[in-house]
Amino acid sequence: MPNAVTASRLAIALTAALVLAACSGQQGSHSTEGESQAQAASSAGLPEGRIAVGEKLAKAKGKATGQSCVDCHGAEGNAPIDASYPKLGGQYADYLAHALQQYRAGDRQHVLMTPQAAGLGDQDIADLAAYFGSRPSQLRDLAGAQ
Repeated sequence: MPNAVTASRLAIALTAALVLAACSGQQGSHSTEGESQAQAASSAGLPEGRIAVGEKLAKAKGKATGQSCVDCHGAEGNAPIDASYPKLGGQYADYLAHALQQYRAGDRQHVLMTPQAAGLGDQDIADLAAYFGSRPSQLRDLAGAQ
């Protein structure tokens, strides 16, 4: 049943991207002087992600839905409020960044994620991706799962 395994992996990955986009509805780029933690620029063509700023964004209520990332995904992105919501902690930062860019552009659609991502700037996306990518991972490899 390779197709069922592939479909399950895709569903998990897409759900993770959808929910992350709902994490922040704040507009524009955020900068903090003296930011000490940073992650290298992504393959998504974004600036360096700042982990500490991303943590603040992940906890901020978005204007589009009134929810924050941690409201739905839990602390550090590892305790979703619903089993269908993905765990974001430890996910590849580049994957998260690309997913958020697609939601922002309207290339991906989700009732919560699309409006939340619409207000994110490039720096916001880089910061959120850096934060969730730096968290401990509870993701599991489904290769060989039946």
